[in-house]
Amino acid sequence: MSKTPDAPNSAGLQEIAADLIKTARRLGADAAEASVGESRSTELSVRDGKLEDIERSESLEAGLRVFVGKQQAGVAFSDLSTNGRETAIARAVAMAKAAPEDPYSALAERERLETAPPEIQLFDDTHWTPADLEATANDIEKIARGVDGVTMTESSFASTGTGGAAYATSTGFNKGWHKSIFSYGISVIAERDGAMERDYAATGARRPADLRSIEEIGVEAGEQVVRRLGPTKIPSATLPVVFDRKVATTFMGAMCGAISGPAVARGVSFLREKLGEQVFSSDINIIDDPHRDWGHASSPFDGEGTRNSRSHLIENGRLITWLMNSASARQLDMAPTGHARRNMGGPPGAGPTNLHMEAGKISRDDMIGGIDEGVLIMEMFGPSLNSNTGDWSVGVSGYKITKGKIDYPVSEITVAGNLVDIFGRLIPASDLKFRSSMNSPSVLVDAMSVGGL
Repeated sequence: MSKTPDAPNSAGLQEIAADLIKTARRLGADAAEASVGESRSTELSVRDGKLEDIERSESLEAGLRVFVGKQQAGVAFSDLSTNGRETAIARAVAMAKAAPEDPYSALAERERLETAPPEIQLFDDTHWTPADLEATANDIEKIARGVDGVTMTESSFASTGTGGAAYATSTGFNKGWHKSIFSYGISVIAERDGAMERDYAATGARRPADLRSIEEIGVEAGEQVVRRLGPTKIPSATLPVVFDRKVATTFMGAMCGAISGPAVARGVSFLREKLGEQVFSSDINIIDDPHRDWGHASSPFDGEGTRNSRSHLIENGRLITWLMNSASARQLDMAPTGHARRNMGGPPGAGPTNLHMEAGKISRDDMIGGIDEGVLIMEMFGPSLNSNTGDWSVGVSGYKITKGKIDYPVSEITVAGNLVDIFGRLIPASDLKFRSSMNSPSVLVDAMSVGGL
């Protein structure tokens, strides 16, 4: 390992963004915003101790949104030559002139722009060579295949990458940043009596120091897949259900969709009447933190260049805020919340950054220990959600819980309910780990409809 020699230059990206804005104004735009992103990554996979694939990818692309009065249009393009820029920008201006008026479309107000963004640690200059990646992938495979019952490797991988970006507006904002990412993991197969199961484990972080160990990943993947052998169906019933922390984030994702300003403004949210009300139990706190050092989704400002900050979305169970960009805030006659999400070449969306549900007081083992008969969910397939009503169902697999113990594996079952009801009955465990941009402890719902035989 060495120091990385080729991190993207965010200052250079800012120069490109500034030129895109200047050109857009020259070609007839009243206002404009530009995003420029550059990424470089290497990923390598092995199987049975042999190199299977190595891929190096590099990209440089830009997005531009232009305004002509209250009309807007956007383009995304990768030809950043002088001619390529002129052609793409001219097309965007022409499309804007032909677009319908949008009374809520405009850049963020100048007074809301972040003029002194905080310094956030997001880039580590460690450089993993292809030889480093191959050695890591091989080591993980050896550990996973050493678990009794593992019969085959689907793929063992390691990757590294760097990225840089810039965002600029015709109102004078122009900032850039750069980030790093490192990851590795493995997918393995176990077989018994002609039936096979697959499972995986992986880890990713902005610096190597935050990665889970190779040993932990290999053992976890191997032990998980062996435990899944011989799954059965169970009779349909109403049972307590524990959602492992790997899948419990599903509930936070559904909540974020329902409190998105654009969704609320369109009236397509099952929480649209719940602002300021008790949505979860008083034990639940859900926090968004865009300024966390080494966070997967950290950012010193939001996708429109406006100030952002750590905030409670849910405080003691109560819904505190919508996630709003400028357009939805105007439509709802409220203030933006700093949750705009950049959309390369299009209007920004709205969403969280580093989101987590605070840990509860009970361990997952004690939570399971208090259940006479129930289900532990480890994996989900094809969730279905009615965004207007909150009716929700999903195919799952996991384990039967019997007399407070994890019993045999189960599959081909569904769990279903209404999320308004489910949210109000969630009980968090104490096993929160920060491993991605959205993190949750395991959670218990005391009674759910479980569909089986």
